[in-house]
Parts: sequence; structure tokens; C-alpha cells
Amino acid sequence: MTTLPRGAAATTHRAVRRRRAVAAAGAVSAGLLVLSACDKPTAISTITVGSDSVSSEATCGGEDKALTTETLNECLQDKDIDEIKVDPTKPVRFGVDPDIADHSWTILLNGQPLVDPTKKTYQSIPGSVFFNAQYGAQGDSTLVSIKEGEDEATGLWSFRLKKDED
Repeated sequence: MTTLPRGAAATTHRAVRRRRAVAAAGAVSAGLLVLSACDKPTAISTITVGSDSVSSEATCGGEDKALTTETLNECLQDKDIDEIKVDPTKPVRFGVDPDIADHSWTILLNGQPLVDPTKKTYQSIPGSVFFNAQYGAQGDSTLVSIKEGEDEATGLWSFRLKKDED
């Protein structure tokens, strides 16, 4: 038998349920606030040589907005980019997220198109191409970029390829 006055147990139980509901609503609100503060990450592109690979988010753009020529030129001058060693006898494999492929993409060698635009998520090119003067390469280091967009560039992912002398 309960020692509480008649109806007091039900009132106490309702108060506990109300506190739990308020706490749950507060937790959901806090979670939504945290999620709304997060930026959506840009798509990733990856370069693989043998068993080594390097991936990167966009150096510039990647948010479906056209980049100006000035912005593209500034991005191509960026020195803080990922690099990978390349054995010229091995293929260099390029992979992009489907979001990039949907908009078409091309590989740039020192800022100049190396291949025709494609909507595939993968391309492979012989490593020797990236160190061949015929294709605009100079020395043992080459800037390679992936440009999203066929007519207007909407994103740029840049990498430095270093000739592996081993």
C-alpha cells in the first residue's frame, strides 16, 4: 500500500516523465545545432602509384560554384599540397568521388589539360608521362591537378608528383 495521498503518485510519475521529455528534446536540439554548424566536406580525389596513395579534399572550390580564372591561377600556385613519389615505369591511377565524375573532370599537368574530360570515376596514365618534356614536365617534380567541370571549373584538387629515383 502506498503512503502518498490519493493521486500524489500519479502526479509524481507525470513530473518524472515530463523531465525526461524535456531532457530528450534538449539533447535533440543540441545535436541539431552541432550538425548545422558543420560544413559539408568537399568530394575527395585520390592518386595511387603501386601500393601508395594520397587523397585530398578540394584545393579550391568543390562546391558546385564556378571558379574565376584568377582563383584557378592562384590555386595552381599553392605550395601546400599533398605529394607522392612516382616510379616512371608504373601507372599513376586517378580516382574521384562520383560527385566529381557527375560534373565531368580532367587531369591537368602543370595547368594544361593532359586528357579529355571524362565522367568516369577512374583513369590510369603511365608514370613516365609526368616527367616527359613533351607533355610539359620539367625536372623531377610535377604539379598534377584534377579539374572538375568541363566548360567552367567548379573545383580543383592538386598534387605534387616527385620522381622516385629508386
